Amino acid sequence: MPLQANKPAIPYQVKSDEEYMNPAQLDHFRQILNLIKVDLGEDIDRTVHTMQDEATVFADPNDRATQESDMNLELRNRDRERKLIKKIDEMLNKIESGEYGFCDSCGIEIGLARLEARPTATLCIDCKTLDEIREKQVAK
Repeated sequence: MPLQANKPAIPYQVKSDEEYMNPAQLDHFRQILNLIKVDLGEDIDRTVHTMQDEATVFADPNDRATQESDMNLELRNRDRERKLIKKIDEMLNKIESGEYGFCDSCGIEIGLARLEARPTATLCIDCKTLDEIREKQVAK
């Protein structure tokens, strides 16, 4: 059953003796990723139309500054969403190549629960934790 937009995905129910990242699991995550991608595309389209509709030239400098600030914030959000769409496309390619669900760093299974929470995860929880520790050390 295909997922509906704006409805949370039902977590995958693992069957006993089921192989990790079998075709049913891959299809489940493909549907989730495509649903997120469609929702993001709709948000981007809605933003473009809103910005075109609200492109008003205000005489008051404060109103103009507020409008520009709002537009900049909206554009930053859309840029983040554009990057997420690119990441989703990468994950869909990984599904097709049979690499989805495995850690880019150590190669072990990322885990269904982690992928349910973050379908674009590329690192297992241990590698991600080490990565975050390294980031904190570099930031000091």
